Amino acid sequence: MNPPPMPPGFIHRLRARAAAAPRRVGFPEAAEPRTARAIRRLRTTGCVRPVEIGPEEGGLAGAAERLAAGELDGVVAGAVHSTADVIRAGLRIVGLAEGVETVSAAFHMILPLPHERVLTLTDTAVVPAPTPAQMAECASAACDARQAIVGDVPAVAFLSYSTHGSAAGPTVDHVREAFERFRRRRPDIAADGELQADAALVPGVASTKAPGSRVAGRANLLVFPNLDAANIAYKLIERLAGARALGPILQGLRRPLNDLSRGASVSDIVDVACITALMSGGNKG
Repeated sequence: MNPPPMPPGFIHRLRARAAAAPRRVGFPEAAEPRTARAIRRLRTTGCVRPVEIGPEEGGLAGAAERLAAGELDGVVAGAVHSTADVIRAGLRIVGLAEGVETVSAAFHMILPLPHERVLTLTDTAVVPAPTPAQMAECASAACDARQAIVGDVPAVAFLSYSTHGSAAGPTVDHVREAFERFRRRRPDIAADGELQADAALVPGVASTKAPGSRVAGRANLLVFPNLDAANIAYKLIERLAGARALGPILQGLRRPLNDLSRGASVSDIVDVACITALMSGGNKG
């Protein structure tokens, strides 16, 4: 007898949710070979409605202008352009979302078997040394993005080398202040800090180091104290744990304009396009 089919994984659900209400996603790098293949695949599957934007239409700047005007629901770039180029276009043309002062980014890490798990890591690409206020704002934006992209309830851990006062130092105080700011900003979201990574992720460790914590041992959104730690962590998880990294997904812009790693695969481009569509409000269920 054949075993029962496994439930569909995150990527299957992501694409299905995007296809339920296809959105207009612009591609200013449509001539780039991987992007061209991704566009063909998106047209075949119907996940999004891809719009090719050539150099004669202004390229990245033209795409951002059409996004700002509401002619597009989202834009995906970065296979050719740098992250700095994409962010500059977003800030100059699209603008910041209401109440937001800083653009940030997250990677959504899909960890494989034995049990698929999606972790959100932020800020992984933009602010080298965030203030506590920036960390809190970044965490709030990541919560909204995760709810749209993953479709679950965020459980936020502000990471440090200390757990609930087990160590002391300026950076521990920094993280603790960021958590307190976030708690006041988003009382609707379960969060804790400061937590060491093992206390945030491993139930057995959490029961010893942080008993009674609302999120210890089950965190799915990790807020890092600086860009060094976040960037190193996502690359270690990707390379050593065999995780798939989707991003950097930009947070804080008025409309979704998302970046790609310049080493992105065709599948990466397809899936970031689906993420962009969901961030536009297409289908959060």
